Amino acid sequence: MPQSHHPIVVMGVSGAGKTTIARLIGERLGMPFIDADDLHDEANVAKMSAGIPLTDEDRMPWLERVGNALSQHPTPVIACSALKRAYRDVLRGRAPRTRFVMLDADLERLASQVSHREDHFMPPALLQSQLDTLEPLEADEPGVVIQVDAGPDELVARAVDALA
Repeated sequence: MPQSHHPIVVMGVSGAGKTTIARLIGERLGMPFIDADDLHDEANVAKMSAGIPLTDEDRMPWLERVGNALSQHPTPVIACSALKRAYRDVLRGRAPRTRFVMLDADLERLASQVSHREDHFMPPALLQSQLDTLEPLEADEPGVVIQVDAGPDELVARAVDALA
């Protein structure tokens, strides 16, 4: 399958379903799954847990770790917010063949998802800061935008078909 030759980043704001969709894409394509949240350092997790948005300075070491994971693992699928083009540029700098799947969901759906999550360091109060930071995937960036308006299996099928 052509997708297995490219790392994939499933991106979007908190609550869009990145982890679920990335994990399922990985299963469907036989690619290893990595959650970029697991690559945050303790200081970033503490900051977000306290409801303090991360700055670009906070994010850069984390993005470097995510980029390294993209380049060091054999064609992974990574769930990562990758909110700004500059962040995606850092990831592509480490793994130039990376493809992106941007999950686009409406505010009501996002707020519902974030408020119902348990055991996650990202509080609902930070959702708006992520929406304010989000720079949608641009036409010259390799990837697809998937509208979150169906169940996970349908969204995965759309993403895989669009990346083929």
